[in-house]
Amino acid sequence: MDAMTFTPRPFRPATWAAGPHAQTLLARVLRSAHGPHFERERVVTPDDDFLDLDWGPDPGPEAPIVLVLHGLEGSARRGYVRNVCRELLRVGIRPAALNLRGCSGEPNRSLQYYHSGKTDDPAFILSMLRRRYPERRIGAVGFSLGANILLKLMGERDDGGAGLVDALVAMSVPFDLAAGSALLEQTAMGRTYSSYFLRSLKRKVRWKEARLREVLDLPAAMSSRTIWEFDDLVTAPLHGFASAEDYYARSSSGGFLADVRVPTLLLHAEDDPFLPPTSIPSAEAKRNRALHFVLHARGGHVGFLEGSPWRPAFWGDEETARFLAAHLGTGR
Repeated sequence: MDAMTFTPRPFRPATWAAGPHAQTLLARVLRSAHGPHFERERVVTPDDDFLDLDWGPDPGPEAPIVLVLHGLEGSARRGYVRNVCRELLRVGIRPAALNLRGCSGEPNRSLQYYHSGKTDDPAFILSMLRRRYPERRIGAVGFSLGANILLKLMGERDDGGAGLVDALVAMSVPFDLAAGSALLEQTAMGRTYSSYFLRSLKRKVRWKEARLREVLDLPAAMSSRTIWEFDDLVTAPLHGFASAEDYYARSSSGGFLADVRVPTLLLHAEDDPFLPPTSIPSAEAKRNRALHFVLHARGGHVGFLEGSPWRPAFWGDEETARFLAAHLGTGR
């Protein structure tokens, strides 16, 4: 079964949440962060760091397993992760939410953190799941930065990702990291988003301040005023890139779409405030039959909010679960 056999139901944006920022922010507020109950597993990485994997309940011994990756400065505790995990459980899939390095509530051990192109950690976890559960189908879901990581991981592998997962969903992907970073500095709301992320990123730098002072220009890093500046002063030098521009060019998932060989649902909105519409790789996505590209005029960033304020519904999360159930064979 390829991705093109799936037909998503129509998206009907909430009339009371008009505009990209309303979709983005209200969806964030209205997604409940309660449940499902997670059990945490700490996994030691090959470089002696650790990753925290938060497991949802197991619907049964043959239930598929889906790895969920959060976005920039997110975690398994975020409402969008919790909500998609609830939707996955509803269709008989066991969710496993990965907290990227430094995102589980305490500093990770190595100097390196996570970044938009760091694919070795999810590859390690997915390989572990394949070995541990050879009888189960395996899928993955990524939001924003996590979606970029998963698409890059699939496309950079010789097998197009088929050895790691059986199906994939990527929502609100920053296909062109440089374009997205630049866009955030062009409007007042964009700068508000950027400031929010910067506060969190700088807080994590302070966790390792004594060690990082030896390898970074820490005063300059802590004075950075844009995501681009932070990536130029922190992300790039810490992870072996020449500059923010080099990091963005080598890590953007748009250049990897042609080589993805796993049935993949791409959900995106033209009004996503984190990526200009001119940077959406529609033609590239449509040329690859492994990809089912669903582009809506509205929806914001990880929004896709429907329903009423009293009974909100999240179209993207529901269609994610439907697609994975169809391709992983839960029968629900």
